[in-house]
Amino acid sequence: MTEDVLDYADFVLMVIDALSESDIPYLIGGSVATWAWGEPRATRDLDLIVEIPADAVENLSEALTKRDMPLPAEVIKDRIKDSRGDVPLNAIHEASGYKADLYLLRKGDAFRQKAFKRRVLVDLGPGLGELYLHTPEDLIVYKLLYYSISQQTKHIRDISSVVQTMGDELDMNYIQKWVAIKELGAIWNSVLQQIRSQG
Repeated sequence: MTEDVLDYADFVLMVIDALSESDIPYLIGGSVATWAWGEPRATRDLDLIVEIPADAVENLSEALTKRDMPLPAEVIKDRIKDSRGDVPLNAIHEASGYKADLYLLRKGDAFRQKAFKRRVLVDLGPGLGELYLHTPEDLIVYKLLYYSISQQTKHIRDISSVVQTMGDELDMNYIQKWVAIKELGAIWNSVLQQIRSQG
Protein backbone atom coordinates (compact mmCIF):
# COMPACT_ATOMS: atom_id res chain seq x y z
CA MET A 1 0.00 0.00 0.00
CA THR A 2 1.49 3.32 -1.01
CA GLU A 3 1.38 6.30 1.34
CA ASP A 4 -0.56 9.41 0.41
CA VAL A 5 1.58 12.20 -0.97
CA LEU A 6 0.01 14.48 1.63
CA ASP A 7 -1.29 13.69 5.10
CA TYR A 8 -4.94 14.70 5.65
CA ALA A 9 -4.04 16.96 8.59
CA ASP A 10 -1.46 18.72 6.42
CA PHE A 11 -4.11 19.18 3.75
CA VAL A 12 -6.52 20.76 6.25
CA LEU A 13 -3.84 23.18 7.44
CA MET A 14 -2.89 23.96 3.85
CA VAL A 15 -6.47 25.02 3.08
CA ILE A 16 -6.73 27.06 6.28
CA ASP A 17 -3.41 28.76 5.49
CA ALA A 18 -4.72 29.74 2.05
CA LEU A 19 -7.87 31.19 3.60
CA SER A 20 -5.95 33.04 6.30
CA GLU A 21 -3.52 34.42 3.75
CA SER A 22 -6.53 35.78 1.84
CA ASP A 23 -8.22 37.19 4.99
CA ILE A 24 -11.23 34.91 4.52
CA PRO A 25 -13.14 33.82 7.65
CA TYR A 26 -14.07 30.14 7.71
CA LEU A 27 -16.01 27.51 9.61
CA ILE A 28 -15.25 23.78 9.39
CA GLY A 29 -18.03 21.21 9.47
CA GLY A 30 -18.28 17.65 8.18
CA SER A 31 -16.05 14.86 9.42
CA VAL A 32 -13.54 17.16 11.16
CA ALA A 33 -16.26 18.70 13.32
CA THR A 34 -17.77 15.26 13.89
CA TRP A 35 -14.40 14.03 15.11
CA ALA A 36 -14.16 16.97 17.52
CA TRP A 37 -17.61 16.44 19.04
CA GLY A 38 -18.20 12.74 18.38
CA GLU A 39 -16.11 9.97 16.85
CA PRO A 40 -13.45 9.93 14.10
CA ARG A 41 -14.51 8.97 10.59
CA ALA A 42 -12.24 8.40 7.61
CA THR A 43 -12.60 11.01 4.87
CA ARG A 44 -10.82 12.64 1.97
CA ASP A 45 -12.99 15.76 1.96
CA LEU A 46 -12.99 18.96 4.00
CA ASP A 47 -16.29 20.83 4.36
CA LEU A 48 -16.13 24.55 5.11
CA ILE A 49 -18.36 27.60 5.14
CA VAL A 50 -16.44 30.65 3.91
CA GLU A 51 -17.16 34.35 3.67
CA ILE A 52 -15.44 35.59 0.50
CA PRO A 53 -15.44 39.38 -0.01
CA ALA A 54 -15.30 40.49 -3.65
CA ASP A 55 -11.86 42.02 -3.16
CA ALA A 56 -10.46 38.72 -1.84
CA VAL A 57 -11.32 36.55 -4.84
CA GLU A 58 -8.05 37.02 -6.74
CA ASN A 59 -5.97 36.49 -3.60
CA LEU A 60 -7.83 33.29 -2.74
CA SER A 61 -7.40 31.92 -6.25
CA GLU A 62 -3.66 32.62 -6.12
CA ALA A 63 -3.28 31.22 -2.59
CA LEU A 64 -4.97 27.94 -3.52
CA THR A 65 -3.25 27.62 -6.89
CA LYS A 66 0.23 27.95 -5.42
CA ARG A 67 -0.68 25.15 -3.01
CA ASP A 68 -1.51 22.76 -5.86
CA MET A 69 -5.27 23.39 -5.60
CA PRO A 70 -6.12 25.41 -8.73
CA LEU A 71 -9.39 27.33 -8.48
CA PRO A 72 -9.74 30.08 -11.13
CA ALA A 73 -10.93 33.48 -9.94
CA GLU A 74 -13.60 33.45 -12.67
CA VAL A 75 -15.12 30.27 -11.21
CA ILE A 76 -15.24 31.83 -7.74
CA LYS A 77 -16.85 35.02 -9.08
CA ASP A 78 -19.46 33.08 -11.06
CA ARG A 79 -20.40 31.00 -8.01
CA ILE A 80 -20.75 34.11 -5.86
CA LYS A 81 -23.07 35.69 -8.47
CA ASP A 82 -25.17 32.53 -8.84
CA SER A 83 -27.47 32.47 -5.82
CA ARG A 84 -29.43 29.46 -7.07
CA GLY A 85 -28.89 26.29 -5.07
CA ASP A 86 -26.01 25.57 -2.77
CA VAL A 87 -23.22 24.10 -4.87
CA PRO A 88 -19.82 24.42 -3.17
CA LEU A 89 -16.59 25.56 -4.74
CA ASN A 90 -14.28 22.55 -5.09
CA ALA A 91 -10.58 22.99 -4.38
CA ILE A 92 -8.87 19.69 -5.18
CA HIS A 93 -5.26 19.00 -4.24
CA GLU A 94 -3.93 17.57 -7.48
CA ALA A 95 -1.21 15.32 -6.05
CA SER A 96 -3.23 13.67 -3.27
CA GLY A 97 -6.84 13.98 -4.46
CA TYR A 98 -8.01 15.53 -1.20
CA LYS A 99 -10.92 17.92 -1.77
CA ALA A 100 -12.11 21.04 0.03
CA ASP A 101 -15.79 21.91 -0.45
CA LEU A 102 -16.18 25.65 0.13
CA TYR A 103 -19.80 26.59 0.84
CA LEU A 104 -20.49 30.30 0.52
CA LEU A 105 -21.94 32.33 3.38
CA ARG A 106 -25.02 33.91 1.83
CA LYS A 107 -27.11 36.70 3.35
CA GLY A 108 -30.39 34.94 2.60
CA ASP A 109 -29.52 31.79 4.56
CA ALA A 110 -30.55 32.55 8.14
CA PHE A 111 -29.35 29.27 9.62
CA ARG A 112 -25.94 29.41 7.96
CA GLN A 113 -25.53 33.00 9.12
CA LYS A 114 -26.43 31.95 12.67
CA ALA A 115 -24.11 28.95 12.62
CA PHE A 116 -21.25 31.08 11.32
CA LYS A 117 -21.69 33.60 14.13
CA ARG A 118 -21.70 30.75 16.65
CA ARG A 119 -18.51 29.10 15.38
CA VAL A 120 -16.07 28.07 18.10
CA LEU A 121 -12.28 27.88 18.18
CA VAL A 122 -11.39 24.32 19.19
CA ASP A 123 -7.96 22.86 19.94
CA LEU A 124 -7.77 19.61 17.98
CA GLY A 125 -4.38 18.71 19.41
CA PRO A 126 -0.97 18.12 17.83
CA GLY A 127 -1.05 18.17 14.04
CA LEU A 128 -4.07 20.45 13.66
CA GLY A 129 -4.05 22.91 16.56
CA GLU A 130 -6.86 25.45 16.95
CA LEU A 131 -9.49 25.63 14.21
CA TYR A 132 -12.92 27.24 13.88
CA LEU A 133 -15.64 24.58 13.94
CA HIS A 134 -19.40 24.22 14.02
CA THR A 135 -20.88 24.02 17.48
CA PRO A 136 -22.13 20.47 18.11
CA GLU A 137 -25.73 21.70 17.96
CA ASP A 138 -25.31 23.36 14.56
CA LEU A 139 -23.45 20.31 13.28
CA ILE A 140 -26.37 18.09 14.26
CA VAL A 141 -28.90 20.31 12.46
CA TYR A 142 -26.73 20.39 9.33
CA LYS A 143 -26.34 16.61 9.42
CA LEU A 144 -30.12 16.26 9.65
CA LEU A 145 -30.49 18.57 6.66
CA TYR A 146 -27.95 16.62 4.61
CA TYR A 147 -29.61 13.32 5.49
CA SER A 148 -33.02 14.67 4.45
CA ILE A 149 -31.52 15.49 1.05
CA SER A 150 -29.16 12.56 0.40
CA GLN A 151 -30.43 9.74 2.65
CA GLN A 152 -26.78 8.86 3.33
CA THR A 153 -26.64 6.90 6.59
CA LYS A 154 -23.21 8.33 7.49
CA HIS A 155 -25.02 11.49 8.61
CA ILE A 156 -27.19 9.52 11.05
CA ARG A 157 -24.10 7.75 12.42
CA ASP A 158 -22.38 11.11 12.86
CA ILE A 159 -25.40 12.61 14.65
CA SER A 160 -25.62 9.60 16.97
CA SER A 161 -21.94 9.81 17.85
CA VAL A 162 -22.20 13.53 18.68
CA VAL A 163 -25.36 13.08 20.78
CA GLN A 164 -23.88 10.15 22.69
CA THR A 165 -20.53 11.88 23.24
CA MET A 166 -21.84 15.32 24.22
CA GLY A 167 -24.86 14.11 26.20
CA ASP A 168 -26.28 16.70 28.58
CA GLU A 169 -23.87 19.36 27.30
CA LEU A 170 -26.01 19.77 24.18
CA ASP A 171 -28.45 22.67 24.03
CA MET A 172 -31.48 20.60 23.04
CA ASN A 173 -33.78 23.63 22.97
CA TYR A 174 -31.60 25.25 20.30
CA ILE A 175 -31.60 22.05 18.24
CA GLN A 176 -35.37 21.66 18.59
CA LYS A 177 -35.90 25.27 17.47
CA TRP A 178 -34.04 24.78 14.18
CA VAL A 179 -35.39 21.26 13.68
CA ALA A 180 -38.87 22.80 13.77
CA ILE A 181 -37.93 25.66 11.44
CA LYS A 182 -36.34 23.26 8.94
CA GLU A 183 -39.15 20.68 9.32
CA LEU A 184 -36.77 17.90 10.36
CA GLY A 185 -38.75 16.67 13.37
CA ALA A 186 -39.49 13.17 12.05
CA ILE A 187 -35.84 12.42 11.29
CA TRP A 188 -34.62 13.92 14.57
CA ASN A 189 -37.14 11.95 16.65
CA SER A 190 -36.19 8.76 14.82
CA VAL A 191 -32.50 9.33 15.61
CA LEU A 192 -33.26 9.98 19.28
CA GLN A 193 -35.38 6.81 19.50
CA GLN A 194 -32.58 4.82 17.89
CA ILE A 195 -30.06 6.18 20.42
CA ARG A 196 -32.37 5.40 23.36
CA SER A 197 -32.90 1.83 22.13
CA GLN A 198 -29.14 1.32 21.95
CA GLY A 199 -28.69 2.68 25.48
